[in-house]
Amino acid sequence: MMTPNLIDAFRNQDVILAFIAKIQNLAQQLPPPLRPLSIMEVCGGHTHTLMRYGLSAILEPALNFVHGPGCPVCVMPKLRIDQAIALACMPNSIVVTLADLIRVPGSQASLQQVRAQGKDVRFVYSPLQVLQIAQDNPSKKVIFIAIGFETTTPMSASLIQQTRKRKLNNLFFHLNHVLVPPSVRTILNSKHQIHALIAPSHVSVISGAKIYAPFVQEHQLPVVVAGFEPVDMLEGIYMLLKQVLEGRVQLEIQYSRVVSMQGNLRAQNLVEEVMQARAFAWRGLGEIPFSGMGLRPSYADLDAEIVFKEYLPQNARLDHKSCLCGDILKGVVKPLDCSLFGTVCTPTHPIGACMVSSEGACAAYYRYSKPTP
Repeated sequence: MMTPNLIDAFRNQDVILAFIAKIQNLAQQLPPPLRPLSIMEVCGGHTHTLMRYGLSAILEPALNFVHGPGCPVCVMPKLRIDQAIALACMPNSIVVTLADLIRVPGSQASLQQVRAQGKDVRFVYSPLQVLQIAQDNPSKKVIFIAIGFETTTPMSASLIQQTRKRKLNNLFFHLNHVLVPPSVRTILNSKHQIHALIAPSHVSVISGAKIYAPFVQEHQLPVVVAGFEPVDMLEGIYMLLKQVLEGRVQLEIQYSRVVSMQGNLRAQNLVEEVMQARAFAWRGLGEIPFSGMGLRPSYADLDAEIVFKEYLPQNARLDHKSCLCGDILKGVVKPLDCSLFGTVCTPTHPIGACMVSSEGACAAYYRYSKPTP
């Protein structure tokens, strides 16, 4: 007997078409001030679902999808890349990170380029591999360039604890973990008009949907936590439209098979023990207070930013003057509005970080809706 594919039900064509019909029917009932209804999908995974299945094209112009800053690779500023490169250029060092990050351009190069020049830069698919690399290279300084939103932060916290437990004196951490709520709040506090939010699903597994409650209370925005599959997203959009038309402003969970209101308390406690919130300079958004995670003082001996401070640059070049990645991350423009898109800037030669990551908005547009020459 064949094992049923658990994803198939969430990609079922009949269900997709039924939800589209229901959404289009509700969208016709929107009053003129709310047409088009601007919905920000915070996560890059949601952007790819919209583009891959043609959902945004089908549901426009009644609905306008605003692509948010939910791609951890895309929001990495050049300075942090420059620092990772500086760590790779230290004598007897090994820099380890996740695959997408090695292609993000810094001020003058990427980690991929310095790797081609002979520096020991390695990418891993599982952060647990970092422990083995450190054990296998006791005479080397191994620096893990940690990256990600709330989803991956507990893994880094676990690695840090394991480093202490195994007494690995040659393993250090350059943390680039960022938090979703402060970045979304920064956008909502700007002049950009957003009517509703589709909140990230995988982030919410860890943090719980509760972290979005302030957007409902302070900004009077309907919020739905939705999964990444097309049926998930469409049901989430349907739930948002129902709220708008019924005059409700609530926090709802569509992705209830995985997400709870409280989240994974054990993971939250693990992160709290090892890390603390700090300011972080987001690409396109600038420095946002308490939007990043840094190591607590009790773990300063593992903090690459402290241990190798003299090697790290403190300033970086500005982004390409024609690159609109910053405005794309803020939802002000869309990838097709950028003059570099698809010509100078492509996945094989990215100018901006939004084209580098598999979750980036520009990468999604290039893959699924690149204009025909």
